[in-house]
Amino acid sequence: MGKGTVVQALRAQHPELWVSVSATTRAPRPTEVDGVHYLFVSEAEFDQLVATDGLLEWALVHGTDRYGTPVAPVRAAIAAGRRVILEIEVQGARQVKQRMPEVRTVFIAPPSWEALKQRLVGRGTETPEQMARRLRTAEAELAIASEFDHVVVNDDLGTAVAELVELLGL
Repeated sequence: MGKGTVVQALRAQHPELWVSVSATTRAPRPTEVDGVHYLFVSEAEFDQLVATDGLLEWALVHGTDRYGTPVAPVRAAIAAGRRVILEIEVQGARQVKQRMPEVRTVFIAPPSWEALKQRLVGRGTETPEQMARRLRTAEAELAIASEFDHVVVNDDLGTAVAELVELLGL
């Protein structure tokens, strides 16, 4: 149960929240739907988004794939008065905070290193090499969790969602 699971559960309780759909250059997993889970784009399409300032934030993740948040839908949701949730990694969170200092950042932390490893193995979607890269990334991200405005430990889904509801004042 990672940050995606927490965000899905939060949205299930509060459908008024608007959750961004990130663009990525990685290939879809078997259960992922383009435009729902991610916007799956080519390297050239991602380059175009970067070149035209079409992304609020973007980063190379795990040293292999790029992810970014298209800026136009975020601006439209904000203009419509919606609460916006970005499910992004730490590089992106730093960029968003720099561009929009008024945002509140929340780091969703695993309850332990062992729990994180078990969750990755249990997902069954990565090769051992990909898992090792993800764990290296996670280690670096955990080291800077204190940069975020809040840290929510994702030990129990209900508790994690309740903490986010409180932080959001819902």
